[in-house]
Amino acid sequence: MTESFLFLLGSGRAGGNTEALARLAAAELAPEVEQKWVRLAELPLAPFRDLRHEGDGVFPEPVDSERELLDVTLAATDLVIASPLYWYSVSTSVKAYLDYWTAWMRVPGVDFRDRMRGKTMWAITSHTATDVSDADPLLGTVRLSADYLGMRWGGELLAYGNSPGEAVADEAVRIAAKQLFTAG
Repeated sequence: MTESFLFLLGSGRAGGNTEALARLAAAELAPEVEQKWVRLAELPLAPFRDLRHEGDGVFPEPVDSERELLDVTLAATDLVIASPLYWYSVSTSVKAYLDYWTAWMRVPGVDFRDRMRGKTMWAITSHTATDVSDADPLLGTVRLSADYLGMRWGGELLAYGNSPGEAVADEAVRIAAKQLFTAG
């Protein structure tokens, strides 16, 4: 199977530090590796409604943005969650996307859990924390979501970035970004 990276951009601002980090890392992927970039703010999801204990607990067939997100998720071999650190966790759009995994596991015929098993999950974030461990809840959210579905953990890239461009200005961060997807 050809490698296919899905970059899920969770920032509320286009072209910010987290996206710059993701693009820097992605530039090192081999030319034959497919890349799909999705700005989650442009594919809004309705607030998630948990139907597991209503009626038969089956979720309806996804439509519109939800369908598009499901399709690109299933088509990818690698998922890269690129979310700034917001209040110690992922952005609202990333959280909504992950919430919908609950539904997709229960849509008849999708076989979401089985089709996600074996894919690889990555995390990229910029933060303004003075202590990098403040990103632990974000990384835990992404890593545990991957673990739950039997996905592999590829790794993470974290960088301080308050002002535009600050995250990729640090030489050590630039080196880490260029090695993220090639270290395995």
